[in-house]
Amino acid sequence: MMRRFARLANLAGFVGQEFARSEPVVIDQARIDAFALATEDRQWIHIDPGRAAQGPFGATIAHGFLTLSLLPRLMESSFAIDDVRMGVNYGVNRVRFPAPVPAGSAVAARFKLLSFEPIDGGAQLTIEATIERDGHGKPVCVVEQVVRQYT
Repeated sequence: MMRRFARLANLAGFVGQEFARSEPVVIDQARIDAFALATEDRQWIHIDPGRAAQGPFGATIAHGFLTLSLLPRLMESSFAIDDVRMGVNYGVNRVRFPAPVPAGSAVAARFKLLSFEPIDGGAQLTIEATIERDGHGKPVCVVEQVVRQYT
């Protein structure tokens, strides 16, 4: 699934289009527990399988911010730009979590280039990432991410 671009400038022609898809990543309970420990977000819907089984989702679910934090990993598996020496997260314009991610789910992302703006030494890209859970039509996360790529 990895898509390679020889030059950053080659992406400019993809504005308004989906240009890459990621490999799936499994969000298991161990990953959820590690995220809860790191962020001190220990809400029972994430870390208590017994109580969560009786809750609104029928199982523990991933933190929304855990799903969002996988964005770099999902991007890394979906596309590479040969002449880019460094990329940095510049921010997000908006993010939504329309559906839960039950523990054990695999998620993958589709990437659509919303804008390509040249900057000193590279380009600023605004990318819409739609993260989906295997076997479900509704996205689990939709984010408009701004990244800067430097050549």
